[in-house]
Amino acid sequence: MLNRIPKDFDIITSAELKEVVRVFSQCEIVGKRFPICHVHFENTIVEVSSFSTSGRRFSRDFKYEFERPIGCDEKDFIRLMFDPYAKIIYDYIGGIEDIRKAKVQTVIPASTSFQEDCARILRAIRIAARLGFRFSRETAHFVKHLSPSILKLDRGRLLMEMNYMLAYGSAEASLRLLWKFGLLEVLLPIQAAYLVKHGFRRRDKRSNLLLSLFSNLDKLLAPDRPCHSSLWIAILAFHKALSDQPRDPLVVAVFSLAVYNGGDMLEAVKIARRINKSHDESFCELLEPRDLDFEALKHEVMDFAESSKGALSKMTDEYFVSQAMAGYSRAPFSDLVFIPLALYLKASKIFECVRGGGERRFASKQGSKIDYESLAYGSPQEVRHTFARIVFDTVYPLDLTE
Repeated sequence: MLNRIPKDFDIITSAELKEVVRVFSQCEIVGKRFPICHVHFENTIVEVSSFSTSGRRFSRDFKYEFERPIGCDEKDFIRLMFDPYAKIIYDYIGGIEDIRKAKVQTVIPASTSFQEDCARILRAIRIAARLGFRFSRETAHFVKHLSPSILKLDRGRLLMEMNYMLAYGSAEASLRLLWKFGLLEVLLPIQAAYLVKHGFRRRDKRSNLLLSLFSNLDKLLAPDRPCHSSLWIAILAFHKALSDQPRDPLVVAVFSLAVYNGGDMLEAVKIARRINKSHDESFCELLEPRDLDFEALKHEVMDFAESSKGALSKMTDEYFVSQAMAGYSRAPFSDLVFIPLALYLKASKIFECVRGGGERRFASKQGSKIDYESLAYGSPQEVRHTFARIVFDTVYPLDLTE
């Protein structure tokens, strides 16, 4: 109906979950409150739920909301289903109409739904951002007013939800919605502080460097072509470093090229000096170009790489995160850090080649075509290539008149 490619398909079956486990050799039951099966199939995980389990889960909520259609099993009318064999959509809750109206709303009352599982708040943001939908009035109200409750979620779940928002082609829209509904200051206080500092209002339609970086990321991704989380984390750190200390656009260009080629500074400088188009002058993080000799340029680039690594460290420091919005009395307190050590180390390696003066045996990617399978798995070569491309295209857009 929307001419969109789904991220994946979830399966629902009349079998009990323990029967599903017996059928598939690589399968386990996960979740205590809402158990489902994870079936491992050709490097992917298919989520399988049971009619009986989900029926028990929802029966209390739905018995007063909807009248069961004649001839419909009581466990069936509480969901939107597609039968791929009969090619029939079963919809007893108005889901199709909501799709036609481009509207996101909860099936049960929003206050009940979000208090039952606060992860649904982030899921609602993700769906609205990815599809360009709006919230119903009731859903919007409780997304905003129950937003602090997401701090109850464990760090792994928060990282997963953030990755769904930022790595699948709808990062800019997700950041705008997180900001609009007061969730950005909880999840990413450092980035929220940047928006406040620059007078960005909740419903602001303007852009800035942070949003432009993620807009260019979105142009390269899609629900079936995601990136590894280390890429968007590196973009956040890069922007934090640049907003803390604005740089000459040539420094940023050499930096991105050095990331791309594994730290070969001489080659990066040679290519950057051949740039014959103007940088985007609307970004306050970019200084007026200066005449820098090779040594001065090299020094500034390496200093910028060090600053980017330092910004990444700040993003994983609970005290620093807690102080980001401390100067704004209305802001909720948040010292949330959801980036685990392994992911921090993977993201930091994107910058280390520049700081270290080049990597031995590193072969830069040839050609501009992205290998999306490698990008999703976090191949250093593919992640660096995509990072450099995003930064370069943001600082030196193809057409400033667009």
